[in-house]
Amino acid sequence: MNAHRKTTDLSTTTRHRTDRRLGRTVFAATAVAALGLAWAGTAQAATPSTVKATPTCSAAALKATFGQQLAGGMNHQGVVIRLRNLSGKTCALRGYPGLGLENSAHKAIKTHTHWGSTWYAKDPGKKTLVLKDGQSAEAVVAWTHVNTGTSGAVHASYLEITPPASTKHKTLAFHEWVDHGDLSVTALARHIDVAD
Repeated sequence: MNAHRKTTDLSTTTRHRTDRRLGRTVFAATAVAALGLAWAGTAQAATPSTVKATPTCSAAALKATFGQQLAGGMNHQGVVIRLRNLSGKTCALRGYPGLGLENSAHKAIKTHTHWGSTWYAKDPGKKTLVLKDGQSAEAVVAWTHVNTGTSGAVHASYLEITPPASTKHKTLAFHEWVDHGDLSVTALARHIDVAD
């Protein structure tokens, strides 16, 4: 009986020691994993602050020009506008250009700008465009001129183009009749396919 009891006690003791060792091993592994996660979290948190963001292109950094002239039926008209980075540095653009009409004396004409798809092109949506020096982005502007010379149309001489996130604009000659001062414009993209 004593021998049997000793064997049982020894087995129980061995089992407890094994359980304790296993428990310590699991605890140690869990602690190491937690430290690893904490370190990874710290590294990820530090990454955004250490990576310098590309600055937004200012109006002064950009040259605005007209590209392809667009015509079509049903009194629709349009034009591709381009904003080219001439700053000597890399900068970024995202979103829609602001538009405004001016008369021959550079006085603002009441203008309504609609963002999205136009008669000529599907809207590419907002995307961040990183432009190296010399690179450009484009958008498609469209309007109608069914009421040319009537009270429902305005006669513009200039077009103001305000880059996204800017408070200053570029001005281009724009001798056009525009119904009710309504302009539609797509978001800026590297290139936009236009309908023929």
